Amino acid sequence: MTTKQVIVIGAGAAGLMAAIEAGKRGRSVLVMERAEKIGKKIRISGGGRCNFTNLHTTAANFVSQNPHFCKSALAGFTPRNFIALVEKHGIAYHEKKLGQLFCDKTSEDIIRLLESECNAARVEIKTSCSVENVSKNGDLFHLETDQGAFESPALVVASGGLSIPKMGATSFGHEIAKQFGLSVVACRPALVPLTWNAKDLAVYREITGVSLDAIVSHGNVDFHESILFTHRGLSGPGILQISNYWVPGNAIFIDLLPGVEVMDDLVEGRDSGKDLAAILSKHLPRRFAQKWSAANAPAKAMNHRTGKELKSISDDLHRWKVSPEGTEGYEKAEVTAGGVDTKELSSKTMESEKVPGLFFVGEAVDVTGHLGGFNFQWAWASGFAAGNAA
Repeated sequence: MTTKQVIVIGAGAAGLMAAIEAGKRGRSVLVMERAEKIGKKIRISGGGRCNFTNLHTTAANFVSQNPHFCKSALAGFTPRNFIALVEKHGIAYHEKKLGQLFCDKTSEDIIRLLESECNAARVEIKTSCSVENVSKNGDLFHLETDQGAFESPALVVASGGLSIPKMGATSFGHEIAKQFGLSVVACRPALVPLTWNAKDLAVYREITGVSLDAIVSHGNVDFHESILFTHRGLSGPGILQISNYWVPGNAIFIDLLPGVEVMDDLVEGRDSGKDLAAILSKHLPRRFAQKWSAANAPAKAMNHRTGKELKSISDDLHRWKVSPEGTEGYEKAEVTAGGVDTKELSSKTMESEKVPGLFFVGEAVDVTGHLGGFNFQWAWASGFAAGNAA
């Protein structure tokens, strides 16, 4: 039996940050990673350049049953704190848009940063280490693994969520929570493309690859970003963002012409004898304009339409109703919504209120960020909070 003061399950962003901070405090720390390398999700993020934080991070950029829970951790470790680490290691970076910060070169720079900080904090990392059983006896957690038995008074669960199963994602962290009597908010794919219903699939499947600027809304939430037509449905930043809020069975609404007063174009086009698709092609990709016009304003020539009918078309363009069939699932989801219920955890330390010494961080927790570096910032912040308490 090997004894450590802190054991971390998962060598992703949150787990490594927790390990680093605990190690800085002089704790003996062991990180267990099932994969053969650390930081697998970091490696593929941001198209291989890692969107490692967002300058504009606030609690409003996160979805949770308790929208206030993330505030304390986010205040304790801000984007500026992580930027200081990036600059300490001489990593070149840039702002792409909307506060999104990316490495100039490669996401491997962030992994090397974390490895270096772990080494400096004397953190031990075991890769290809599969945890087979977790139990607690008195003040100590006991872990049976394929590399031996270990025990520790502090256990940090940073095993992520269910997204991207081909990279080894599992429900392991949530199973540990349930084993120790903690409640888990039902999980679902988030930051994920939406799929067409059968009717819309028949209309739009042929325009795969078309992209356009739009405002996508659901309820009182909206995002002004691009959308992308795929062979199965809709994707692109605007759609991924709204997927965090979309409820199956509900519609989303899309403003296809943000800031464009299209009514004058419709009247002018009608009076000059143009068809609707030709009129809309002034503002929209022609292939989409043709499909949308045929599906939403068929069976009547433009020069026979009244002003009221033109107004209806204009309204539909600014509030196109789409009723998705579903999502593309965890295979295409960037993150998992839901997770360990925040009611079970201290917002300051990420420690279980019921089980002393048991911590949950990162994607395992019911805190899900918007697209654009926010989920990494939650990983750094929640890991930092746990690492300073474990």
